Order: sequence, then C-alpha cells, then structure tokens
Amino acid sequence: MAQNTVIAVVEDDPEIRALIGGLLAREGFEAIGCASGDLLDRTLARRRVDLVVLDLMLPGEDGLSICRRLRGGPVEVPVLMVTAKADDVDRVVGLELGADDYLAKPFNPRELVARVRAILRRTRDAHRPPLTPPAEVFRFAGWTLDSGSRRLENAAGEAVELTGGEFDLLMVFLTHAQRVLNREQLLDWTRGRSAAPFDRTIDVQLSRLRRKLGCDGASIIRTVRGGGYMFAPALER
Repeated sequence: MAQNTVIAVVEDDPEIRALIGGLLAREGFEAIGCASGDLLDRTLARRRVDLVVLDLMLPGEDGLSICRRLRGGPVEVPVLMVTAKADDVDRVVGLELGADDYLAKPFNPRELVARVRAILRRTRDAHRPPLTPPAEVFRFAGWTLDSGSRRLENAAGEAVELTGGEFDLLMVFLTHAQRVLNREQLLDWTRGRSAAPFDRTIDVQLSRLRRKLGCDGASIIRTVRGGGYMFAPALER
C-alpha cells in the first residue's frame, strides 16, 4: 500500500511536521510537509495526494475550514485530523465536516500509522482504475447506490454526496441487509483494527448517513434496542 502513496502533512509547527513526515517516510510513504492551507492548495494543484494529515489549529485558515473546502472540492481527498484539542465538540465538528478520522495529540506513533493505513485501505480504490467488471447497483426504498462510482441517488435521480466513511458504512448495511449488526461489528468492518474500544466515529457517521437518507433515514437504518442496528428495506433487483 505504501508504494507511491503521497501524504500531505499540514502542520505549522516545524518540529511536529518533521516528526510526522519522518515517521511516515520510515513506513514507506512519501510525505510532503505543508505549513498552511495555502501550501496545501499548491501541492494539490500540482500532484495527486492520497491522504491529508491535517492539524486543527493553524495560523490563518484553520483545519476545520480546510476540511470543509476539501470536501467541497472536485476531488475527494481523505482527511485524518490531528490536533492538540481533545474536546469532543471539536472532534464531532471535524467528523461532521467530512474528516475520515480524528487523532488527538500527544499520540502514539504506531496509532498514527495504523489509522493512516486504515483510511488508505478504505479509500485506495479512488486512485485506481477499475480492475473488475462494473460493480453492483443496489436499489432500496426509492434510493439507488452504484457501488462502483459510489454515487447515491434519491428517487428523483438527484445525487447525494457521501464521504468515504459514510459509503463504507452504507455498504456494510447493504451487504448485510435485514440483519441486526452490533456496534462492534460496524466498527470492525468499517475501521478495522485501528478502532479504539470507545471510538465514537461510527456514531457520528451513522447519524450523518441517516440524515442524508432523508426523513426515512431512521426507518431505513433502524435502531434495535439492546442489539444494534438493522438495514430494514428489502433490496430491489
């Protein structure tokens, strides 16, 4: 996975930037240091970036604003937000804006690498040409998801944008439709071994996915008391 994988490290502290860059380089990744959002923009303009490790507290434009711009741009770039702030509010806001994961400083270097690898595993197909026949199209409750293009459309044919984490979560439900899935299963199948026991990312992504599925979101993905969650609609062929 590491070969030809480019990671932009957006961090204004030169020592921390060099530390993270060196750590990623030792793991075989190509790390590009960026001290600000402007330098990140210049990097993105001239080459492909597979992942952005993004500090929250930056001079000028902050990490939340940069994350919002990246999610609104023409190319989906995964984001791992790294910050000294461990406040749940900041974490939730970052995930709401589309960050794929969140890691608070000080962090264990092995955890950083594990989270980077987990994000890349979930998003690697975005930078590869398709090697297999067209992926399956799922139809349910008036919605259509093309798993190859990752395009979700409502009954009116309007596209609804999904982040990488939301797409992965929806795919888990679609491939296990009408089965009760507990939180640990959802964490394992979407985030792998990088997930911590009290990781709340899945809760934020689930809430956001339900909202994107409209007023029927909570009935499409039902909460099963004492059990977990179930994708309720039958898939249409």
